[in-house]
Formats: sequence, structure tokens, C-alpha cells
Amino acid sequence: MGTACGYVHSLNAIFYGNGIQTLVLAHGFGTDQTVWHYLVPFLACYFKVLLFDLAFTPNVPPALYDPNKYSSFDGYAEDLVCLLDELKLKKTIYVGHSMSAMIGCLAAIKKPQLFQHLVLLGGSPRYLNDEGYEGGFSRSEVEAIFESVKQNFSGWTHTFAPNAISVNNPSAVAEFEQSLLKMNPQVALSVAKTVFLSDLRWVLPRVHVPCTIIQTRKDPIVPLSVASYITKKLATPSKVQILQTQGHFPQLTAYRSLFQVLRDSLSIK
Repeated sequence: MGTACGYVHSLNAIFYGNGIQTLVLAHGFGTDQTVWHYLVPFLACYFKVLLFDLAFTPNVPPALYDPNKYSSFDGYAEDLVCLLDELKLKKTIYVGHSMSAMIGCLAAIKKPQLFQHLVLLGGSPRYLNDEGYEGGFSRSEVEAIFESVKQNFSGWTHTFAPNAISVNNPSAVAEFEQSLLKMNPQVALSVAKTVFLSDLRWVLPRVHVPCTIIQTRKDPIVPLSVASYITKKLATPSKVQILQTQGHFPQLTAYRSLFQVLRDSLSIK
């Protein structure tokens, strides 16, 4: 993907701000780069902020979404590495939300020199419960999600959006729901399967880039125990920051708190 006209063009990469240090913001499932709109004005005061869209978004030419390539997180990590290489970037600070947290970890294994620091926001190496591991979902719950997406995509989004947002914030719920509804339902199902059936626990001990893990105290997608699991398994010492709010989208519902935590974690003066 991206070779004919370049990853910068294909993935709608765009910069904000004039800082010396590049900060990359990578969105998760069901959203696109606009999910960061509250944070960008703050971060652009300190960094050169890079936004881009993952291959499943409706903003990317549909022909570029190859279900085989993106049946694992490797396809997305390859895109990220190629995008940063094309932009000739190194030692970036990377903030990956949800599925993009593990995309960043995989990319940091492939090419560690691209990253100075990884911020894993609401990320998880595995969403399915396993023996001795709480992922948050049973196999039957995940299968029910797939069936709902397949049978009645708009009905599923109407239920899933408020659950994922988790706080009384109608504009955030509407924003996430509308973003989901823009997705091709077949693509949404394909991506959901890639995410919810992934097991990337093996990745964590191979990540040698410093990390900060950020989670809300109650995330309906990622249990709090996942944050401590990640920090124990990462190869390098990492910090865990718990936001005193709930939901899976603090960049929409608690962006000021999230900015404060990012500022402290990244030592912004």
C-alpha cells in the first residue's frame, strides 16, 4: 500500500505546529485523525504534531484496504514505519490510542530508532480473557459483537458508542457514533476481528523504547489490570498514569486531564 503515491498522501498525513520534536498521534478503531481535535491546539504549542489515518478509515481510498494485509497488526505497523521513513523522521514521541498502542509497539520492534518514547493510551495486548489474564472479554462476548456488527451495524454502533464513551457526554457519543457509521460495515467487521482476536502479549518484552501507559480508572474496553500487566512485561521501565475519569476516549471526554498527564509524562515545560 502507498507505494504509488506515497504513504504521506495515502494516509492523509498532516502536520500542525512548529516544534522541533515530532509527536505522532495515532487513532484507534472506529475513528480517524479528527478524534484528536481537542488536544491538537495544546500539543501544537510544544511539538510538531503529525496526524494520519489508519488504512480502514473512509478517508483512505477503499482499494487500499487489503483484508489479508490487515488481518494482523503487522500490516498497520508496516504502514507506520513506512510513513515515518518517508517523512525522514527519527526519535519521535508516539501516542497510540487503543489498537494503535500495540501498532506502535510492533513498529518500535521493527525499527526502534524511529521512536524516543511510546505513550500507550487505553491499549491492550489481548482483549480476550485467558488463564491468569483478564482481557475484559469472553470468547462468547466477542462472537456476539461480530454477529451484531454483521447483522445490524447501525444498531450495534448505537449501543457500542455510549458504552465506549461511558460518561454523560452526548457530543462525544454522537461524534464517535457518527465516526463508526462512516465505516464500511464489512471493513468494520474485518477490523473488529483483527483487534478482538489479537494476542500480542509476546510483543511487550521485545519493546526497548521507554513507555508511558495511560488509562482511565474504568475503561469498558480495557480493564485496569491490563495497565499493570503491560508495565510488568515491557523490557524497559515504564510509568503508569491513571486518569480519574472513565471511558475509552479521554481525548474526547477528559482532554484537559489527558493533556496534563501527557505534559508531565513528556516533561513539557
